[in-house]
Amino acid sequence: MTATGASEGVGARGAPVSDGPWWWARRRSAVLDVFLAAASAVECVVEGVSFAHEAQVPELLGMLLGLLAGPVLLVRRRWPVVVVLVSIAVMPAEMGGLLSVVGLYTLAASDVPRRITALLAGMTVTGTLVTTFLSLREDVASQQDFHPPMWFVPLMALAVGLVLTAPPVLWGLYIAARRRLVESLRERADGLERELSLLADRAEERAEWARNEERTRIAREMHDVVAHRVSLMVVHAAALQAVALKDPEKASKNAGLVGDMGRQALTELREMLGVLRTAEGAAGRGASASGAPERLAAVASQAGAKATVQARASEPSASGVAASAGGSGVVSSSASSSDFGSGASSVPGAGEADAEGPSLTELADLVGQSRAAGMVVELMVDGAAGEESASGRRYAARVERTVYRVVQEALTNVHKHAPGARARVRLAHRDGELAVQVENGPSEGGAADAGLPSGGNGLVGMRERVTALGGVFVSGPTEAGGFRVSAVLPAARPVIG
Repeated sequence: MTATGASEGVGARGAPVSDGPWWWARRRSAVLDVFLAAASAVECVVEGVSFAHEAQVPELLGMLLGLLAGPVLLVRRRWPVVVVLVSIAVMPAEMGGLLSVVGLYTLAASDVPRRITALLAGMTVTGTLVTTFLSLREDVASQQDFHPPMWFVPLMALAVGLVLTAPPVLWGLYIAARRRLVESLRERADGLERELSLLADRAEERAEWARNEERTRIAREMHDVVAHRVSLMVVHAAALQAVALKDPEKASKNAGLVGDMGRQALTELREMLGVLRTAEGAAGRGASASGAPERLAAVASQAGAKATVQARASEPSASGVAASAGGSGVVSSSASSSDFGSGASSVPGAGEADAEGPSLTELADLVGQSRAAGMVVELMVDGAAGEESASGRRYAARVERTVYRVVQEALTNVHKHAPGARARVRLAHRDGELAVQVENGPSEGGAADAGLPSGGNGLVGMRERVTALGGVFVSGPTEAGGFRVSAVLPAARPVIG
């Protein structure tokens, strides 16, 4: 902004623009000031000649005074106070009308404090009033046939002083007020633009966080659904290798179990990948794919239910052991859950997925699968569970799924890292919470190591699931050389139907 209130030095987007010389922001501003200074110089030179005649001084002196006073308008944007002071100084010589008007306008439109503007405007009015009063009185006295009233000369002097002073000052104040308004609006627009940019950045960060969270949930779900079954396959394969020559009948049985589990794992993988492809296609068409992990959970639940039915049909001895162990448990976070569910024939949507998945009553089947693989597992249930809901659950579905997953992953880790070790699964129903603990002893020296690889994500996934529900997760080695996994979850009750 310049002292005249023009939007100089500011581009279309508020960027500074300065292509003029010295203190001018633009070339056209410099051209305008040069034109005004030249016009003021000519005026002052002409009026200086008249003043020299009246004062009986050489004309050259009057012209020199005009040449010194008129071009002062060149610095009006840089030093507006100087311009007004010069115009006041040359008032007794009755010169500098343009200099005074432009100087007052520039002063009022500039950022000079208002008290200084008022003082200089008052001095200009006073100087104009006195100069006009003396000139009019002399003119009236020189005319013998004109006898105006006493108030005529003072009134005319006051009118001339106000007409030459008030309009430029008021116009300059208006331009200054408009300039400040434009500046405030521009600052507000810039602030809103920055805020929108910040909100867009935050939205992008939240979207990226959500995408990473979805990837983590899907990866954790696939790990929980497939890793346990594949681990059992490897254990059975190792047992098959050990007894192939000694006990052909048992080797044949183990081979059948390995084949069944492989087919079940392959089916689950195909189901989950199919859900992911469906979600990607929906996202490409503009539909929301936020329910993909929940649909993944439901599909895994169906596949797990089918696998359980097949396992019971092909392995009556294992199912009998599982049936004698009792019932309980489940694992999964509130967002990602699945497996061994109710076995519904259709894939539910995101709203129904929370009701799907394994429950505490399926813990016995889970323990039975590990027993069938040769592990000695003890299942203990302490305390009394709450009242069952219409779906057969005593706790919220996400709580039961999470307990199931903790037990599942803990038993998988026993197969991987402590072959031949005894394990104990303990489920405790308490007031307001549900606790689960899986503890195993040291690995037996004579047990064959199945050579299962470890990705290092099992304990991390269990901790994420438990803490997502507001629970506490603790894991670590025991003094006896084994390992213990413990989780305590708030016991949210299901809606009783």
